[in-house]
Amino acid sequence: MKSQLRSDRLGLSLMVALVLLASNAAAQVREGQSMLLDDFSRSDGQALIGTQWEGFTDRVMGGRSDMDARVVSTEDGPAIHMTGRVTTENNGGFIQVRLPLSEHGHLDASAYRGVALSVRGSGDNYYVHLRTNRTRFPWAHYARKLPVTEQWQRVELPFEEFEGQLMLGGRRVDTDRLRSIAVVAAKADFQADIWVREVSLY
Repeated sequence: MKSQLRSDRLGLSLMVALVLLASNAAAQVREGQSMLLDDFSRSDGQALIGTQWEGFTDRVMGGRSDMDARVVSTEDGPAIHMTGRVTTENNGGFIQVRLPLSEHGHLDASAYRGVALSVRGSGDNYYVHLRTNRTRFPWAHYARKLPVTEQWQRVELPFEEFEGQLMLGGRRVDTDRLRSIAVVAAKADFQADIWVREVSLY
């Protein structure tokens, strides 16, 4: 009986230790580690996570905005450079580059606090859009304003600051089911010019 009791206690202690170890690992991810989604260093056109950047404009819904987006070399390394004329004519008003976060399904980002980008540009009407399993309609998304300057800067955007747009419900981002992240120029008539060097979860 004593041997069995000692064995049970050992098993319980081991289980507790494993739970604590897992909790500590998750806490370390939340506090200090990040997940680099892309730094545009691959020569095959794919992001580091294995998916491909996509470009969209409001012309898919009858708008008249124009866009050019390509990976270029800068003095600080490769970056994606998106330019274009954003116009609100004919109920339009956006251009964007979007990265699917999984080839099949979604990415669980619940261990992270938000999205971080190394970015520079000119103009004031840039946003980051997130889509999840909940954003079923093409126009539904979560949005957060993306501040840019003419100098490179790292911008951190907490998930809690993203707001649901054109959604039937669910105003907060369900971070365990992220499907894509997009850099968007929108909501004004202007000449967009933005560079992104890194995209990560922090």
